[in-house]
Amino acid sequence: MRCAEKRTLKNNDPSIGKPDGAYAPSGAHRTSHSAGHQENPCANPSDDNHRCSAKRWREPSDYAVLFVGPHVRANDLVTPTPPLPEAPASSFPASLDWNNDLVRQWYYAQVPPRPSRKSLALAILLFLLTLCTCLVAGTQFAVAYAHNEAASISAFLRGFTLFYKNPAGLLAGLPFAATLLGILLAHELGHFFACRHHHLYASYPFFIPFPNLAGTFGAFIMIRSPMRTNRALFDVGASGPIVGFIFAIPALLYGVLHAKFVPELANPAHAELIYGTPLLLRLLEAAFHPHLSPDTLLLPPVGRAAWVALFVTSLNLIPVAQLDGGHILRSVSVRAHRLFSLLLPFGLFALGWLHFWEEGWYIWGALLLGMRFLRIPPVYDPAPLDAKRRLWAFLALIVFVLCFMPSPISVPQGSS
Repeated sequence: MRCAEKRTLKNNDPSIGKPDGAYAPSGAHRTSHSAGHQENPCANPSDDNHRCSAKRWREPSDYAVLFVGPHVRANDLVTPTPPLPEAPASSFPASLDWNNDLVRQWYYAQVPPRPSRKSLALAILLFLLTLCTCLVAGTQFAVAYAHNEAASISAFLRGFTLFYKNPAGLLAGLPFAATLLGILLAHELGHFFACRHHHLYASYPFFIPFPNLAGTFGAFIMIRSPMRTNRALFDVGASGPIVGFIFAIPALLYGVLHAKFVPELANPAHAELIYGTPLLLRLLEAAFHPHLSPDTLLLPPVGRAAWVALFVTSLNLIPVAQLDGGHILRSVSVRAHRLFSLLLPFGLFALGWLHFWEEGWYIWGALLLGMRFLRIPPVYDPAPLDAKRRLWAFLALIVFVLCFMPSPISVPQGSS
């Protein structure tokens, strides 16, 4: 049974054809110019409806009625509107002038909205919680510095009791907490404002409170827009570590200038934890304390906060996956980024196997290896970086070398 859907089309064009599976009654496609030369049998209202209805099929008309068979869909008779592209082409000529007004108009066509107030409230809440845990960590660093002792895990755990025993005692940890959170905030705001500059949607910085010796696992922002250009990828990746490193240098200088000489620190039996010394710290200690071993210098809380910031910066600059260092390397060479993302996690496993921060490098290597298999959004304009950005990429490599520590934290075998 052919039932079907009725469709009315203007019959001003005598060349209208019949689509596959469709037919029209005889006379349905006659042109309308002869309509005035025939008498309309339905002009008399006394005629019955059946006669008028049947006669209309034999009259020329301004319309044609098509009966579409069940195997032809109605949408097949209409030319569909081509879909609008959701994104630009995957690549553009390397000579494309991004200073051109038309190109910039496309590039900045849609300004992302600012993050919601709810996300701002969440960011403030996480910041306050991280401030509390950093105050506890800073308090034990301040007590250890005052007594010429190394940091102690047991003292750190006892610091949480100050929240209900003596809250005012936590003010001793404020220099450490303010310094560390300030450097981390500068790091994340570097990312945030780079995203705003390139019209990428990004969240506010979210801090991660955690009861470890630093009081935090750092901070992060969520970038929900794809990286449209290679320059945007580099700027977003490099801005955070470089800005954070610049903010950490004055704090580290203060720490070196106010470091105490404690010979017992060189003996592992007198230290519950041994902190590694990055290359930058060794250079500064050699410049200001040339006749002292770096292992015998005890940093004040401000200097220890700078040390934590350097450690976090070195982890972020590892050129793997979607870390900051991965963004920088990918903007320079996609092939090198793919190779390093596959091999470097095994290098971290090797550091753990050689007893350099065993648990830490095993965990970090596993995380980076898992990130290697996550989908990485394409860059729409892979044009090579300009000379200025290539110079900053080299400086980011130098920052990584100055901050990286093969053994950032170690526990002596004889410690209790």
